[in-house]
Amino acid sequence: MTQERSEPAQDAGERAMLEGWLEYHRQTLAWKCEGLSDAQLRIAAVEPSELSLMGLVRHMAEVERGWFRKVLAGDDVGPIYYTEEDRDGEFHLTEADTWAEAYATWQAEIAVARRNAAGFGLDDLSKGRSRHTEEPFSLRWIYTHMIEEYARHNGHADLIRERVDGATGD
Repeated sequence: MTQERSEPAQDAGERAMLEGWLEYHRQTLAWKCEGLSDAQLRIAAVEPSELSLMGLVRHMAEVERGWFRKVLAGDDVGPIYYTEEDRDGEFHLTEADTWAEAYATWQAEIAVARRNAAGFGLDDLSKGRSRHTEEPFSLRWIYTHMIEEYARHNGHADLIRERVDGATGD
């Protein structure tokens, strides 16, 4: 695996630090998927789980879309892969689902996330609201949550990648 990853500078300011760690974790997920075939990217972690590397990438496209488009910017956009009838649709893969499509969709959502976040300060509140409390979120909270979300799923990706081809790494 050769995906380049870089940690933020140890003396970076808060925003650069948050954005740097989020980017590091985005790069880590791409690294965990690097060099595998579509069939390998569809391999589930362990039955009965449907968790796969491609499913994780599709899930993170949904997460990027949800937090940076729906919540932060208040955009009225629908889901990409899931539906009301299939809330875990991003993990329900078929032979027709490809890495090229999943990766392109994920990267497009990351690009929109970056553009949307650039228009907010860390203390600025989201235009969208929590579906639980009806309260807005600060961009700082969203960044921190996204770092946590990626870190958790990158742990899953570590285990799935090792199952697929034995590759390990931090």
